[in-house]
Amino acid sequence: MKDLTPDPASLDPIEIASRDEIAALQLERLKKTLDHAYANTPFYRASFDAAGVHPDDLNGLEDLAKFPFTVKTDLRDHYPFGLFAVPREQVARLHASSGTTGKPTVVGYTKGDIDVWAEVVARSIRASGGRSGDIVHVAYGYGLFTGGLGAHYGAEKLGCTVVPVSGGMTPRQVTLISDFKPNVIMVTPSYMLAILDEFRAQGVDPRACSLDVGIFGAEPWTNAMRGEIEQAFDMHAVDIYGLSEIIGPGVANECVETKDGLHIWEDHFYPEVIDPKTGEPVADGEKGELVFTSLTKEALPIIRYRTRDLTRLLPGTARSMRRMEKITGRSDDMIILRGVNLFPSQIEEHILNVDGLTPHYQIVLSRENRMDEMTIHVEAAAGAAGDDARKASAAQLTRAIKGTIGVSAKIEVTEPGGVDRSQGKAVRVVDKRTGD
Repeated sequence: MKDLTPDPASLDPIEIASRDEIAALQLERLKKTLDHAYANTPFYRASFDAAGVHPDDLNGLEDLAKFPFTVKTDLRDHYPFGLFAVPREQVARLHASSGTTGKPTVVGYTKGDIDVWAEVVARSIRASGGRSGDIVHVAYGYGLFTGGLGAHYGAEKLGCTVVPVSGGMTPRQVTLISDFKPNVIMVTPSYMLAILDEFRAQGVDPRACSLDVGIFGAEPWTNAMRGEIEQAFDMHAVDIYGLSEIIGPGVANECVETKDGLHIWEDHFYPEVIDPKTGEPVADGEKGELVFTSLTKEALPIIRYRTRDLTRLLPGTARSMRRMEKITGRSDDMIILRGVNLFPSQIEEHILNVDGLTPHYQIVLSRENRMDEMTIHVEAAAGAAGDDARKASAAQLTRAIKGTIGVSAKIEVTEPGGVDRSQGKAVRVVDKRTGD
């Protein structure tokens, strides 16, 4: 793989500023954000008043813990524009979630917000090893989902040539990569595996393609999957993090030279980690639920938003800004199976350790005779598709899950191609249980 370490002179000064400088800027911007939210969003005025706090109570960054949380249901309860802090006529763009678990969460952006968003995504691409003049293949979905357009504007801001291919039509993805020769691809990691399968199906060597770096986000993925992608394509696989309620992709990003966690762009987003049960902040280095407060957003300032993502905050390395450990699960997609708590990423780790299996899988939860059951559908690798090999792979995976997680699972190993491919976020868990 190429050495893609960026020239230090290309970095924004704030990326390598002292912690005191970063904290001073955060406090200044946080005061403005709280004032803006309290003055212009009735929800926040009522929320602060009910909690007995006022923006003037913020005298240091630690005082933010006095203010109430914002949660996803708050956005849904004020659908569509009830949390906006500017007149709707000043909103330049709207995005929204799919609404599969309730009303969509609608987010708005002023022109200034879009400029900031482009800036942090450009910074993320540069941190990943991208450069002005590179060709960036954007295979995130476009539309109301923030992934495609967020990546697109950031790549243009950096001075790249953008291929806005979006998701789907996997054979065409391989054709365009082969013909246009992009340096960078931005896509969900699960869909990158589908693209890898298509390379092999077409008889095209993925290691011979032009890609130097893949920027992967929108779903949790493991370091084991990173290794598989890097080995298959001879390229860097780098993690990007974001969520629409905060801004979209570009809240945090790994640096290609270290790949040791995602540096949070703390000049725009203030992070906390809390105990998910008590809501109390925990010290840096302790694991808990990630909470964000926006520092520069105009249309939709967000105060102490509970992301449900589990991580911990670590000191900066390649940048002065703090890192968040790679997300491995969420407090709200935790599987509770017969009293045992587990995450899909734990299952994925074991699947990737079985040579006879591919990384494509789906977990199905059901209830039989009042007992919860977990069935893992996973597919055989091309060289291990015979009946005996599939039985051996299933037995190995069963033992690994039972021995480390402590639950019994039914393993169904399909033939190659037997697990549906994702063209966006992978649906890792299907819960068919009733009566919960």
